[in-house]
Amino acid sequence: MISYSTGESGAGADVDKVREATRLAKLKRPDFLLDGPLQYDAATMTDVAATKAPDSPVAGRATVFVFPDLNTGNTTYKAVQRSANVISIGPMLQGLRRPVNDLSRGALVEGYRLYNRHNGNTGRARLAQLHK
Repeated sequence: MISYSTGESGAGADVDKVREATRLAKLKRPDFLLDGPLQYDAATMTDVAATKAPDSPVAGRATVFVFPDLNTGNTTYKAVQRSANVISIGPMLQGLRRPVNDLSRGALVEGYRLYNRHNGNTGRARLAQLHK
């Protein structure tokens, strides 16, 4: 659960929202391995995690990132995708009958194909739009 703060290092409404979301997620799915709030560097880098979150079960090796809002998620996933030259599938919006992938005009076709394969969709109409 990504935030501008790791653990108890920060205060404010935004980080409190992430703390509460983490608490609720752990209550609903105690079988999930998750933690938060974590700053992105603490979530992904083992040396940073050892200092900022030494007792975290996921810090330093997180592979799924839950952002506190669409603005933060969209900005961060695009920066990481383009600078690391990886395929990102996101942002994912949940709470509807099915998850929704909110594709931008700059989305890569490869990412959309992976998303559709994972969710059992053909995605032909959207792929046609991406190729225009």
